[in-house]
Amino acid sequence: MDSKVLEHLIRVQMDAGCSIRIAKDGMTDWLAKYWVQGALFMAMALLALVPLVFEVWWPQLLLIYLHSPGYMLHQVEEHTGDRFRTFINQRLFGGVEALTTLGVLWINLPGVWGVNLVALYLAYFVAPGFALVAPYLMLVNAIVHLGTVARTRGYNPGPWTSLFVFFPLAITTLSLIPASAAQHAAGLGAALFIHLLIAVGTARRAVHLRLAQKAQ
Repeated sequence: MDSKVLEHLIRVQMDAGCSIRIAKDGMTDWLAKYWVQGALFMAMALLALVPLVFEVWWPQLLLIYLHSPGYMLHQVEEHTGDRFRTFINQRLFGGVEALTTLGVLWINLPGVWGVNLVALYLAYFVAPGFALVAPYLMLVNAIVHLGTVARTRGYNPGPWTSLFVFFPLAITTLSLIPASAAQHAAGLGAALFIHLLIAVGTARRAVHLRLAQKAQ
């Protein structure tokens, strides 16, 4: 192959890769700026559909459905003005950027919206007992929030929806959905694993950043 042709192909591939990275970064910036507002409007839209959903779905499925708008309302309280990420980095990690903007997006979009959507599909196509990760995710999160309040002896973003949305909805769902002990264990285990994954990933990043600062 002619060297000039090869050089041209390499340049085209590099330009394409650069364009993809720019588009990816642009989408990340856009999501970081607007996803919380989007969560509020999505929550309102999903709640507005509840009367219709109630007419065609059985109560257990409706309870799983409600976890998506319920969690979105919590995200609005928690993340408006980037206050949760700021709280975590400043109060819990001493100013180190342990939790990044991209991390917040991964945790809340696929990590919450995605999990709740999968739970809804499992409830509909398999059985509601296989969707208990949704209420347990809420319950574990609420306990973590209130535990953080006790630990820091002050406000942390998200306790009000934890107290008045998460606890009532999660406990009601766990009480009314018939499920085996194995299904409860699987739901709780998945919720704990998700939270543990987030905590370990954030803590590891904080450690790496502190080591990098000391090495400078």
